[in-house]
Amino acid sequence: MCGRSGNGCRWRSHGVSYGVMTVLAMVMTSLFLSACNGPVDEPLGKEAMVGEASVNAGETGGTEEETSTADTMTNSGLAERLTVYSARKDHLIQPMFDRFTAETGVAVQFTTDKAPALLARLQAEGERTPADVLLTVDAGNLWQAAEAGLLKPLSSPVIEANVPAHLRDAHNRWVGLSLRARTIVYHTGKVRPEELSTYAALGDDAFKGRLCLRTSKKVYNQSLVAALIDHYGLTEAENIVGKWVKNLATDVFSSDTQLIKAIASGPCEIGIVNTYYLGRLQRAQPDLPVAIFWPDQQDAGFGVHVNVSGGGVLRYSHHTQAAQRLLEWLTSKEAQLEFAGLNLEYPINRSIPRDPLIEAWGDFRQDTIAVSRFGELQADAVKLMDRVGYR
Repeated sequence: MCGRSGNGCRWRSHGVSYGVMTVLAMVMTSLFLSACNGPVDEPLGKEAMVGEASVNAGETGGTEEETSTADTMTNSGLAERLTVYSARKDHLIQPMFDRFTAETGVAVQFTTDKAPALLARLQAEGERTPADVLLTVDAGNLWQAAEAGLLKPLSSPVIEANVPAHLRDAHNRWVGLSLRARTIVYHTGKVRPEELSTYAALGDDAFKGRLCLRTSKKVYNQSLVAALIDHYGLTEAENIVGKWVKNLATDVFSSDTQLIKAIASGPCEIGIVNTYYLGRLQRAQPDLPVAIFWPDQQDAGFGVHVNVSGGGVLRYSHHTQAAQRLLEWLTSKEAQLEFAGLNLEYPINRSIPRDPLIEAWGDFRQDTIAVSRFGELQADAVKLMDRVGYR
């Protein structure tokens, strides 16, 4: 049966026999459709509909004009619809899509999955994809999508006015939509702020057996190391990361949340995380003995490492104008207040007010490296981490 959750629709199975019958029915239907119409695309991840238009997630449509005409015939009465592939979780994007639909009359259908799975799906679908927009986290993932030819360049004075140049693609294939600071956190009862200085200094002997890190397999850390390579050069960046590994108090963690909890309760005293993970825990536990330190790499001329979540219009979109309109809308002041606030991220435009919890962390000097460099140097970063034993 199909149950409602907000404006989205989810299919749920009830009982083993029903599930078996459903699978058999799907197989028979797939074979029938394959014989008649060619391959049938199987959806990945979760799919939901924002607005009331009922559409098939595997539908590709015809030309833009033909699709627009068909859109006016959906049972919602909405003039147009968009399909979004998103690596951001449902609860972080559905409220924004609901609001966008209410303000513009454009319905939004979305599928959520991990970024690698979405990129693989888009490559497999090619020009048959139903998707119009890709939303994902980390500039490295956005760079990969662009380099794979999945995104089309846009010309948007609105985006250029709202988003600083270093937080979007130089060829206008993608744009940052929220800002993420990856910085140092420490146990307030075991570490004095004056002991801390830079990312590189975490490799000093004073922090031996006190440092914890998230796994190198996470793209956030790959991007941080890519930034170190860009600023310090490959040899010195390798020296810095190698010293981090020697100072580890325990094995690397699979998540920033686990790392922060380990700082609060032991065995760690210091770590590097995205700030919104700390914000989530502070909301639930205001007295958590973990605080933020903003490093400033004056020796290398840069500040706190920042990254983005962002998006781009897909190469084979049949609704380019509406897709660009969605990205532009997400950079607007009203949308930014909510879009960034839902996950305690920073608005992409720093002139926009921040969530009070974020404001309490204080201000910092932002590294202004072009975030596209994280993708360009990603392979070098991964190889470097392998060489020094950072797992």
